[in-house]
Amino acid sequence: MGGERQHYYGKHGTPQKYDPTFKGPIYNRGCTDIICCVFLLLAIVGYVAVGIIAWTHGDPRKVIYPTDSRGEFCGQKGTKNANKPYLFYFNIVKCASPLVLLEFQCPTPQICVEKCPDRYLTYLNAHRSQDFEYYKQFCVPGFQNNKGVAEVLRDGDCPAVLTPSTLLARRCFPAIHAHKGVLMVGNETTYEDGHGARKNITELVEGAKKANGVLEARQLAMRIFEDYTVSWYWIVIGLVIAMVMSLLFIVLLRFLAGIMVWVMIVMVILVLGYGIFHCYMEYARLRGEAGSDVSLVDLGFQTDLRVYLHLRQTWMAFMIILSIIEVIIVLLLIFLRKRILIAIALIKEASRAVGYVMCSMLYPLVTFFLLCLCIAYWASTAVFLSTSNEAIYKIFDDVTDCPVAGKTCNPENFSSNESRLCPGAHCQFAFYGGESGYHRALLGLQIFNAFMFFWLANFVLALGQVTLAGAFASYYWSLHKPDDLPAFPLFSAFSRALRYHTGSLAFGALILAIVQIIRVMLEYLDQRLKAADNKFAKFLMTCLKCCFWCLEKFIKFLNRNAYIMIAIYGTNFCTSARNAFFLLMRNIIRVAVLDKVTDFLFLLGKLLIVGSVGILAFFFFTHRIRIVQDTAPPLNYYWVPILTVIVGSYLIAHGFFSVYGMCVDTLFLCFLEDLERNDGSAERPYFMSSNLKKLLNKTNKKLVES
Repeated sequence: MGGERQHYYGKHGTPQKYDPTFKGPIYNRGCTDIICCVFLLLAIVGYVAVGIIAWTHGDPRKVIYPTDSRGEFCGQKGTKNANKPYLFYFNIVKCASPLVLLEFQCPTPQICVEKCPDRYLTYLNAHRSQDFEYYKQFCVPGFQNNKGVAEVLRDGDCPAVLTPSTLLARRCFPAIHAHKGVLMVGNETTYEDGHGARKNITELVEGAKKANGVLEARQLAMRIFEDYTVSWYWIVIGLVIAMVMSLLFIVLLRFLAGIMVWVMIVMVILVLGYGIFHCYMEYARLRGEAGSDVSLVDLGFQTDLRVYLHLRQTWMAFMIILSIIEVIIVLLLIFLRKRILIAIALIKEASRAVGYVMCSMLYPLVTFFLLCLCIAYWASTAVFLSTSNEAIYKIFDDVTDCPVAGKTCNPENFSSNESRLCPGAHCQFAFYGGESGYHRALLGLQIFNAFMFFWLANFVLALGQVTLAGAFASYYWSLHKPDDLPAFPLFSAFSRALRYHTGSLAFGALILAIVQIIRVMLEYLDQRLKAADNKFAKFLMTCLKCCFWCLEKFIKFLNRNAYIMIAIYGTNFCTSARNAFFLLMRNIIRVAVLDKVTDFLFLLGKLLIVGSVGILAFFFFTHRIRIVQDTAPPLNYYWVPILTVIVGSYLIAHGFFSVYGMCVDTLFLCFLEDLERNDGSAERPYFMSSNLKKLLNKTNKKLVES
């Protein structure tokens, strides 16, 4: 037995030896991974240079304002189109491609107008009537009525027909709606015949049906925005309630950890049980109602999501999902019932550590602020890079065999030679691009921008983990708690991390950033390969995505434990990662028994907080609480504030419990180190608290036998 144990330890490193001078996080330490620190500083300098270049060449107006065929902005102050904020397309049929609709660039003349057309009118009829002055505002600037009708339409000076339009992102799209199963344009009372005759718009369907889906999405977005404007106050109150519940939960854990854990488990089971019961009651209530038996597949996608709540199949799906979650949780509790008692003691110790370092609960705000800075810099740089191209003009023509169609041109000196080759050809703005070295490097700069975002974001998260680990390690390795605890453990750990271990944090963040940028590239390639019907390529792409997902999870786990070792011993990243991994492998049974069960309990705590706040929000926004029934605002979609409160509550609870989770992981590694360094005798006393000593006496024999 001794030989087997020696062989096992030989495979997974050497246990820590007793050191009478070791009293916790080492203060006399040196800088680690200096080369990676230098690389990070150089990369940040390069990142700033990329941002300056992007801000110099970029023009965000290209995103905000539409561009006409001459490449001029609509509605931009200081230009001749200042009073013409909307873009009008001569022939919407040419915008049939969904990609064209998203990019808002069509192979048809486009002009800036003061308002969109509000009537159906053809050029031929307007040319003969008093409506011609109204029609002229939709012709090219400077149009003079000195040509024949055929010449005007051939040269693209005016659109052939006007249709009632509606606005979408400062652009005019035909107002399509259905009337008794027939597609209609605008109101039937606005047509030129004056008798309410329905117009056949078959020639517009190909292009307009694409825009109609975008318009429905826009209406959905506007309704959601309206719901936010009337419910934001109550959403904030819901998030405050989630914050108070999280704080109260953590405070109660310090004094009533055992009772709170079991109450938490029972409450989660009851909340899920109520959800199953509510879904069943809704399923039974809809029995016999007309249309409730329509399947989700037959119904398809609907912008009004309330439609799905009138289907029995929807509530059946909810009930099945909640039932599966309930069964999984109950089975886990049955198999882990003994280990939960062990985890409770570790949670009690973590509660004491958090109680003595209460400022650690505020540190997630620092991480959140730094992450917001990273996101803001990345987003602004990405926008400026994407808008730093030059306007490209190309020759467009309705004739398919035009020899010069698609070639670049200059609208200011568009020669008549091209016009003679293709009489209907015209030079108009096509897209933003460029052929210079800078423009060819834009894709690489965007990739560098994304890579630096991942690197800096992971560095910020690593800094938070090392800081919290250093503070909680100071608590554990205090022999007389809390008397031996440093005055400002969190600030001391933060300063040590920045002063000595910036390179190590950058090293760990760099490895993770490389894996994440590869995953982004794989997602991009996967989107490109969807059009190709190659089963082998899809299978290979799926395997690669799965492998890199697993690799990212493993690196995150390894980095987290390596940062704990860095906070305690001040070693470099590779040494810390190796020592942490071997320490966990030498105590793999304890890892399964203690560490992962606490993660499961913290997950239940987050589910309890989110579920409680979510149910409260559901009853409030659906006017089911009689006391405040008239206080709840009227909404288009009551699920909008409910989902917002649920997601926000989860993020808040996750922020609080992430501190708790880091505390548990740190104490757990320190606990394992303490077992290897000391034996509990007077000469080599344990640093663990009396609570953990009792836990050790109860479980150590059982764990060794296992």
